[in-house]
Amino acid sequence: MKEIVLGGRVIITGRGSLDSIKNLNAARAFIVTGGSAMQKSGVIDHIHELLRAVGCSCEVFSGVSPNPDPQIVMAGVERMREFRPDTVIAVGGGSPIDAAKVMALLYEYPTNNFVELLEGPLPSSRKLVRLVAIPSTSGTGAEVTKAAVITFTDRNLKIGLKSEALVPDVAILDAELTMTMPPNIVAETGMDAVTHAVECYTNPSLDDFTEPLAREAVAGLFEWLPVSYGEKTLESREKVHNYQCMAGLAFTNVGLGMAHGIAHAIGGKFGLGHGLINAIALPEVLEYNSRDAEVARRLERLAQTIGARSFVEAVRKLNRLMGIPVSFQAAGLNEDAFKQALPELVANSLQGSTRVNPVKITAEDMAVLLDRLYRGQ
Repeated sequence: MKEIVLGGRVIITGRGSLDSIKNLNAARAFIVTGGSAMQKSGVIDHIHELLRAVGCSCEVFSGVSPNPDPQIVMAGVERMREFRPDTVIAVGGGSPIDAAKVMALLYEYPTNNFVELLEGPLPSSRKLVRLVAIPSTSGTGAEVTKAAVITFTDRNLKIGLKSEALVPDVAILDAELTMTMPPNIVAETGMDAVTHAVECYTNPSLDDFTEPLAREAVAGLFEWLPVSYGEKTLESREKVHNYQCMAGLAFTNVGLGMAHGIAHAIGGKFGLGHGLINAIALPEVLEYNSRDAEVARRLERLAQTIGARSFVEAVRKLNRLMGIPVSFQAAGLNEDAFKQALPELVANSLQGSTRVNPVKITAEDMAVLLDRLYRGQ
């Protein structure tokens, strides 16, 4: 038996959909965002105006870093306890959305802490506050998934917390928010979405409902991501924004694979961008996994879907087109630091999504794979 949840209560998409926020019937809104991008672009001010016009009080919690940790989450929870919101609105990339998810959960369940979140089952529902997610980047799918990635610096590892209570009630996909993304962020977040769709499609738990979502997300991203990177049209940004959400809907019901296990280990230790690590790792991981006959068959079908002879080579070509480095070394990772951390990286890369990878891997083989990814060989 399998339960399939395709997002929360509603997904609102289309140009100008941000204005739908005035229809939330919120009385007290706690807005969670990252650094200064959403303030500088005027998005936060616009949200304020929309909510105040309907009599809603607002409180802004900003400064969520690209790799949110328990400290920033708990700081947000303390502010929530003072403000007592009925609605949490996460605006920005995947990091503030993930942080807001956990803030909302811990606000509703004040007796829980991060030790319990890691060691025991998470609460399965959330009723005290409504959660709204408004992504400004196109890649994580955080606005519709039941996962929230938190960086545990004491373990040098990113860990994905998972619960249906973490699924936002409302996802607002307004592509106009993505127009400020520079090309490198378009590339990295876009390849994160590609990795979500591909690892979902090659995961053994793929089902009849999520198979077309994952496959069509791959097709749409391969068609529109290069346009979004090179030409920056609103149409292309909107297409990528929607297809990355489809990838999120798919993988949250299925799972991912070894590329994400590696990304969480490397990112947790060295802070490289999550999408960047996925982009570098994905071709090698697919080569490794293609020793499985079913994975090879699915990769062949993906190649046919996008009109390529080899899907792995098509991923490499897409990476080159968008200026993705060919290795961790080319991405700026210091060789001595990498070598010193290798035993820890191997151990951490075997955790998380690697546990559901279609092909099992030993610690010895993981060390070889990580060395190949570092050198680009």
